[in-house]
Amino acid sequence: MKQQRIYPRASITSKAAAGLKHGHPWVYADEVLSLEGDPADGGLIDCFEGNSWQGTGFYNSGSKIRIRIISRNANDKFDFAFWKRRISYSIRYRSEIMPGPDFRCCRLVHGESDFIPGLTVDRYEDILSVQTACLGVELIKDDIYKALKESMAEAGVTISGIYERNDLALREKEGLPVTKGWYEGFGAVPESAVTEICENGIKYLVDVAEGQKTGFFLDQKYNRAAAAKLAPGRRVLDCFTHTGSFGLNCAYAGAEHVTSVDISQQAVDMAKANAIRNGLDGKMDFVCADVFDLLTGMAERKDHSFDYVILDPPAFTKSRQTVEAAGRGYKEINLRAMKVLPRGGYLTTCSCSHFMTDDLFKKMLVSAAKDASVSLRLVEARGQAPDHPVLLSVPETQYLKCYIFQVV
Repeated sequence: MKQQRIYPRASITSKAAAGLKHGHPWVYADEVLSLEGDPADGGLIDCFEGNSWQGTGFYNSGSKIRIRIISRNANDKFDFAFWKRRISYSIRYRSEIMPGPDFRCCRLVHGESDFIPGLTVDRYEDILSVQTACLGVELIKDDIYKALKESMAEAGVTISGIYERNDLALREKEGLPVTKGWYEGFGAVPESAVTEICENGIKYLVDVAEGQKTGFFLDQKYNRAAAAKLAPGRRVLDCFTHTGSFGLNCAYAGAEHVTSVDISQQAVDMAKANAIRNGLDGKMDFVCADVFDLLTGMAERKDHSFDYVILDPPAFTKSRQTVEAAGRGYKEINLRAMKVLPRGGYLTTCSCSHFMTDDLFKKMLVSAAKDASVSLRLVEARGQAPDHPVLLSVPETQYLKCYIFQVV
């Protein structure tokens, strides 16, 4: 028997109800027709289309996403046991798809893909780095963190600390403060926010307090390994290198030489330190420069000294309004990379923007190849690592594109 409904009630549009039935977990502000029962921000609310219950989720009157659905099972009770199950399922999935060393640094919770809205949890050995972009989850974080610690212990892992990287601007849209620091609910915390990880055989120092996002970009793990398969014996130009990860993988795989480029001197210094840490500095050099300007100069000089170019830029767009301009930016760097490569050379190119869809990205590549008077032979089409799972019913969960081509 279904339990009696005890939560405030939202009447939603038929469009919103159809989205929920197809597996999309968001109800937008303009899809809420009326409210009953005085819902509290961050509290639970039932969604109804007419008299038909459609699901229960977190309510936030200040968010464009007014309701974030957490369950469409009318018998669910949203107690600690419920959240422990959700966390345990998420961790078990990672331990199954990324067993052994890969489980030691991976994403344990990927928000809506794991049915825990707005929650990101990354594991760096015995430290968890957490971001919360949902008020409802923020209000129950003690239960969430307890479930994380218990579930990891059941997986044989002792967690020494949880660092909250809640310095993302998205929190402001949820009415949440922008902060960061150790969670102290378990007592003593680690002395340092810096820890060492090993990914694809490469060692990195990760600073969960000051590093990008939660400390490191884990979603390209297997793309780096795939790109490195083509590196042996090649001269590689690694653009937008950041921590040096693509270049380091290529050098480790046997590249003749790798030149890593970034506009940030801090990033260049970090990449160089990682090369020294792995004994690869003799096969690599590092350049602080604007990638656009660097590739333009090489193209004008007809400099074909590299036979492999890797493009892993930051997101050029974070909204639909700037997609067209971003498309021009992506085209420019890809066009110039194609011009500097000799025939038979290789190109790995990426986009981490959800708004630059796969179709738009491929159309851009076709246009760039036409303007460069080359053809692209597809080696591999890839996406984000499986610890960043994609739900086909939630397009927003699919954001990373990674293509490997031979330029012919």
